[in-house]
Amino acid sequence: MSGFDADWLALREPVDHASRNAELAARVRAHFAGRAALTVVDLGCGTGSNLRGLAPLLPPCQHWHLIDGDPALLKAAGRRLGGWADSASPTETGIRLEKDGRRIEVRFECADLTARALDFADSGDAGAELVTAAALFDLVSEAWLERLVAGLALRRVPLYAVLNYDGAARWQPADPLDAATVAAFNRHQRGDKGFGPALGPAAGEALAHLLAQQGYRSWSGDSPWELGAADSGLIAALTAGVARAAGDIEPARHAAFADWARRRASAQAVTIGHQDIFAHA
Repeated sequence: MSGFDADWLALREPVDHASRNAELAARVRAHFAGRAALTVVDLGCGTGSNLRGLAPLLPPCQHWHLIDGDPALLKAAGRRLGGWADSASPTETGIRLEKDGRRIEVRFECADLTARALDFADSGDAGAELVTAAALFDLVSEAWLERLVAGLALRRVPLYAVLNYDGAARWQPADPLDAATVAAFNRHQRGDKGFGPALGPAAGEALAHLLAQQGYRSWSGDSPWELGAADSGLIAALTAGVARAAGDIEPARHAAFADWARRRASAQAVTIGHQDIFAHA
């Protein structure tokens, strides 16, 4: 499962990185400080943005296992990571990177996460020591998330999940149709995104509950997109996508939502709420 366009992922990447909760990022850095190496599994990796955002916090030798269901995005990830690194060379299963004094071995896997094992313990996963995902868990079902957390708990693998949409969305200045559009969009977010009925804005709360049930300690923090004049391209693309989703849920108001999108595409500021979570046993 992916369903995302590489251009959209590239447009949002700088804001995604800037929006991560700094307190939680510091906690992740401190948790793995002093280690020489770390093996990381990245779920729904897209074009590798999560690696680019997280690698600077982690030990000098890193082994990343990037998993996505879209082969085109995995191919784009190889290109993007090669361009991001100070140096890059191909390996049998992926790419070897050097970046800011860190050596990063990357393995790519095209897999359906709804069917794949989620304990990340076999030789192909090289025994994950951290599982991470960005902007993924609001798209999955509670049943799938329960299976993931149970799989992690078998070996007490830490989890770092960033940019989980929390249902808060605000355009400024206000428009009379804002509330109705956001409400319809949030209902759309609870639809099936490939994993069964999605958690949507309830993802953060559900994840924290499941982790607690498995005996994990977890910390959460807000990581909102705060978009302004410098983000006009992202605002326009985001607004169009929200209107399309709202129209899918309420077809009778499709034209009204489209008009809303035209008015809001040049909004002065937009806030989209997210939550980050870090957990370990």
